[in-house]
Amino acid sequence: MRYVLFVCTQNAGRSQMAQALFERHGPPDVRAESAGRARRRGASGGRGGDARDRHRPQRPYVPSIVEDWDLADPADQPLEVVRRIRDEVELGVKDLAENRIEQIREDRRQHVMRMARLVPGRVEEFGDRLTDEEIRGIADEILETYDEAPVQSFVMTLANRRARAILKDRAGEAVGAS
Repeated sequence: MRYVLFVCTQNAGRSQMAQALFERHGPPDVRAESAGRARRRGASGGRGGDARDRHRPQRPYVPSIVEDWDLADPADQPLEVVRRIRDEVELGVKDLAENRIEQIREDRRQHVMRMARLVPGRVEEFGDRLTDEEIRGIADEILETYDEAPVQSFVMTLANRRARAILKDRAGEAVGAS
């Protein structure tokens, strides 16, 4: 599972509209989320549902492609302005879903970031008994199983546990084979 994160200052209007519209227009294997820095009453503009009570602000860090759509803030705007902004958001979402979704599916930055966190500790622990390539191969294989998990999860804890268990077994085999 890949993720698209729509962020605006308040996680109120634009990001929630984009999330709701992506859920309508986007593919089922890519999940949409919205985030922002401060909660403010949202504006759905009449499409995609009223999500303002479901979402709380988040401060995310996502190692991925970043785009700035430079959209006006719908807060305190008349309904016709909010609808125009909503239509601009929908055009951006449709373009993303139709023309750039493969770029999102192929993005491996999250995996690379996790490898950079997992491998050094395992090399330090098992580097005297296994090669760096063996350790990287095991870490890579384990992290592949967690590619669908979001960045803010227990992935690294679980990956470290599994990597240590497998590397202990392999290191034991290497010692026994000597």
